[in-house]
Formats: sequence, C-alpha cells, structure tokens
Amino acid sequence: MNQRKVFLWSIVVALGGFLFGFDTAVISGAEQSIQAYWSLNPVEHGLTVSIALIGTIIGSLTGSIPSDRLGRRNTLMIIAALYLVSSLGTAFATDWHFFLLFRLLGGLGVGASSVTAPVYISEIAPAAKRGRLVALFQFNVVFGILLSYFSNYLIGEDGETAWRWMLGVQAFPSLLFLILLQLVPESPRWLILKKGKLDEASTILKIVNPDGYETELENIINNKSPENASPNASQLLSRKYRFPVFLAVAFAVFNQVSGINAIIYYAPRIFEMTGLGRTSSLLSTVGIGAVNFIFTLIAINFIDRIGRKTLMLIGSIGLIATLGLVAQAFYSNNFSGWAVTIYLLVYIAFFAFSQGAVIWVFIAEIFPNQVRAKGQTLGSFTHWVMAALIAFSFPMLAEKLGGGNTFLFFSIMMVLQLVFVWKVMPETKGKSLEQIERSLVLH
Repeated sequence: MNQRKVFLWSIVVALGGFLFGFDTAVISGAEQSIQAYWSLNPVEHGLTVSIALIGTIIGSLTGSIPSDRLGRRNTLMIIAALYLVSSLGTAFATDWHFFLLFRLLGGLGVGASSVTAPVYISEIAPAAKRGRLVALFQFNVVFGILLSYFSNYLIGEDGETAWRWMLGVQAFPSLLFLILLQLVPESPRWLILKKGKLDEASTILKIVNPDGYETELENIINNKSPENASPNASQLLSRKYRFPVFLAVAFAVFNQVSGINAIIYYAPRIFEMTGLGRTSSLLSTVGIGAVNFIFTLIAINFIDRIGRKTLMLIGSIGLIATLGLVAQAFYSNNFSGWAVTIYLLVYIAFFAFSQGAVIWVFIAEIFPNQVRAKGQTLGSFTHWVMAALIAFSFPMLAEKLGGGNTFLFFSIMMVLQLVFVWKVMPETKGKSLEQIERSLVLH
C-alpha cells in the first residue's frame, strides 16, 4: 500500500511532464496554419515557433526560486495554472502579440516543470526505484508528445479554427493536473532542509521507506550539518560542485545537439522535404510519437537494472548510425520519403532508450540536497537554451546547408557524446542521493 502511494504521487507529479510534452510538440501541427492566419514573415514565424522556448529558458532559469522558497508542491500548482491559462489564451487569441504572450506563459510552465518535477520525484523515491520513478516524468513527456501529434492528426487542418482546437485541448489535462496535486504531499527533504519540519518529513519518509526511514532521516539531517549549511554549500558554482556542474551542462548540451527538438518541432516539414504529402507527413509524426512512447517505456524497465551509463552507450551508437543514414539519404538525393521516415523512427527509438529516459533522472541525482533545485535549474536552463537555438536556426540551416550537412553535424556531435559517456559519465544506479553526493562532490 505504501509503495502504491509513492507510485501514485510520482504519476501525478509526472503529469507536469505530460503537459511539458504536449505543449512542446503541439505547435508542429499548427505552425503553418498560424503563419498563414497572421501572414507572418520568416522572422515572425521563427519567433512564433520559438517563443515558448524563450519562456522555457526563463522558467528553467527561475524555477529553483519558488521551488526552494515555496516548496516543490506549491511550485507545481503554479505550473499547472500557467499551463491552463496558456492553453485557453492561445486558443482564443485574436491578436498575434497576445498569442505570443500566452505561448510564452506556457513555456514558463514547461521550464519550471523540467526543474521541479524531477527534483520532487528524486527526493521522494526509494533509491532502488528512483530511476524508474523519475523516468516517469520523461515517459509522460513523450506520452504528451504522442497525444499532441495524434490530436493534431485527428483535428487536421479543415477550417480556420483547427489550429485553435489543437492548442486549446490542453486545457483539460491542465485542469486535471491542478486538481490531482491536492493529493500530493511536500518533499520530505525540502521540509527538513528548508523548514526544519522533522515530524512532518518523518511521516512522509515512513510511507516511502517503512523499514529504513529512520536511517534515511538521519542521513538527511547529517547533511544539514554546520559544514554543509555554510554559505559555500548553497553556492552552486563553488569549487566543490565543479564536477556535477560539468556533468549537467555537458549532458544537457549533448541532449540537444542530437537534433531531437528540430525533429520534434519540424517533423512535418522534414518529411515534406523528402517528398511526402501533407497528410502523410502528419501521419508520420504520429509514428514518431508512438515509437518515442514505446521505447521510453522499455527504457524505464531497464534504467534501474542495467544502469544509466549502459543505456547511454547503446543509444549513442544508435544515434550516430541513424543520423548518418539520414544525412546520406539527403546527400544522395535519390531516396523516398518513407526511407527517411524509417531512419528517423529508428533514431527516435535509440534517443528514447537513452538520452530521453536518462537526462532528467541523471541531472536530478548528481547534485547534493543543498543545491539540487539550483543544479536542476542549471541543467534545464542549458537544455532549453540549446533547444531554442536549434529550433530557431534549424529552418535556416536546412535551407542554406541542406539536409545532408545538417544531419551530419548532429551525427558528429553524437560521436563526441559517445566519448563523454564512455570516459567521463559516472554510474548512479542503486545509490542513495547522499551516497552519490559523497562520490561526486569535493570535500
């Protein structure tokens, strides 16, 4: 019964990931209709697609502030409200500038969610199941992407209001998220480290870990010792946290230079570049969402068995090969759209099995309790800055450099990722957060 409660709490919080994924990908089916509706030039169109990412950068950069001051749970409730207002606002917007404002608010929710939800789940999950439970966040991200693609396909492009429905349906899961958060308790580590509420935290830890909660409580309290509570302990960029900071930044950069968000945002456009029709392109994006969903589910079942590093090694090799094949297809200029579709589906499978499943788990694990929200903010901020750069520049790069050179660049970046994983990345499987801290932080 206790383990079921922890699982349900994690599922509810991971709904923030579902809305993250839905909000991120839904624009792919609406962007061309929106461009036509307001007669946007290429710069205005690029801003319309990437404005949510600008909000995401701001949200990820500032997400640790309410998370540390107000608590993880209260911050998640603010995020749910942002999603709700954004979905309704974009659906009913009659002015382009107001549309941008509401998309920006949705981006704030995505950015803050990518900080707060993984932190919350990592702090409440038992060590042996932490990878699987935190990966529920990514599972819900790809589930949201899948449903947004499927929703876009069902709504189609018939009528002037189709794009409004595409964006507006997000209001329903946003409201559900806001309601279900009432059932979730606060993070016990936040209660101890930020509020000193030992009794309340102990009650929650007893549910999470009935047999070893007293030892876990003692470890958390010991981490609040005078040495760890010193001003330097809360300064993320101090020398003692140099290695976790490097790991988080490198991991986030590699996540985006794989080209994943270029494919998520511009999937229909990429498929049209290969000669597929508009309907076939929208259907192909549903396939991408489905493969992403299935292989994330598979990864969740392996992440605590074979570890984070092994998943990353397998995925890196697969990403190098599939991106190389896509580049070769564009270079040869003698290919069918369906061949590129198959290559990209296999690419998505490898990405979901590795980077997609591991990133939020790994970054949430490698920082000590005192700076976990700030560390997650740094990783998330780096991730979304790179995502914005890729999303904004991809149409121009594809046009000027061609599909072959663009996808070759992504493949070369994955070679560098393989070296990073092989030589630098530590394994965190099965270790408590406090054990990971002792192995990565300078003392």
